[in-house]
This record gives sequence, structure tokens and C-alpha cells, in this order.
Amino acid sequence: MPLCLLAADEASLEQEAERKIGWLLKLFFAGTATFVAYQFFPYMGLPFTGDNLMHQSVSLLHVKDPLFKRMGASRLARFAIDDQRRMKIVEIGGAQELLNMLGSARDERTQKEALKALSALSKSDEAVKALHNGGAISVIKSTPDTFEDAEIGAYKSNLLKRFQDLRYDISS
Repeated sequence: MPLCLLAADEASLEQEAERKIGWLLKLFFAGTATFVAYQFFPYMGLPFTGDNLMHQSVSLLHVKDPLFKRMGASRLARFAIDDQRRMKIVEIGGAQELLNMLGSARDERTQKEALKALSALSKSDEAVKALHNGGAISVIKSTPDTFEDAEIGAYKSNLLKRFQDLRYDISS
């Protein structure tokens, strides 16, 4: 074969290889972008992707380590942005788990995160009803006030005021 045909054939093989590698890199990039989007879109508030993370957040409340409990409560507080999501959290057991977390919390940071998440849930009347049915008033009242963290007292008083505004008896 003449030398010029070999060079042309070799050049076309190189172009074909470059094209295939280009497609392979594009597919790899698309797969990576899809994976990253699947992991981070629930934090951005898209309504169709947050359920799995809500379930995971409630599962974190079952762990014995207070750090994981605080992480779960913090996530639930961030998810509770509208009545639909608040009720979803209540339906999957998040409200009751937050009450259990608050009742068994030994440190102030854990109490504060539980109260913060309960406060976020309490913006929905139906969630407040579910909290009341779960015995929230007695659990909230039994949480000790602290001088170091005034936010705990503020969350407690706001929650109790919310129960009172909705005509629930808080004297118990």
C-alpha cells in the first residue's frame, strides 16, 4: 500500500477513536451530573425528590448518638416549609420521634434542635393537633429552662403559645 493511503487510514482511525472517547467522556459527565443532581436537589426544595430524605431524617432520630439526632431534627426543620411537607413529616412519624427525642435529650443542643423542629412543624394547625394528640404539651413543659441558651425558652414559650392560640389546654 502506498504511504499516503496508510497515513490517511491512520488519521481516520485516530479521528474515530477520538470521537468514541469523546462520547464516552460525555456519557461519564452526564452520569456524574445525574448522580450529583439526585443527591442535592432535595435540599433545593423540589417537591418530588424530598420524601426519601424526609424518611432518612426521621430514621436519624432513632439513632442513639445525639449528633445524629440533631442532624435529623435540623433537616426536618428545613423541610417543614409548607403545610403539605409538615403533614408528610407528621405522617411518617417525625413529630412523635421529635417528641421522644425532646423527652430523652440530655444536653441543651439536642433539646434546642428538637424544639426548633417542633416549632417549624407547629406552623400547621393539623400538625399542632397531631402534636397535641402525641402529648407534646407535657413533654415541652417538662423540658428544663436554661440560662446559657435563651433560645430553648423562646421555642418553648412559642410552642405553648401556639397550643393556647388553637384552644388546647396547656395547664396539664
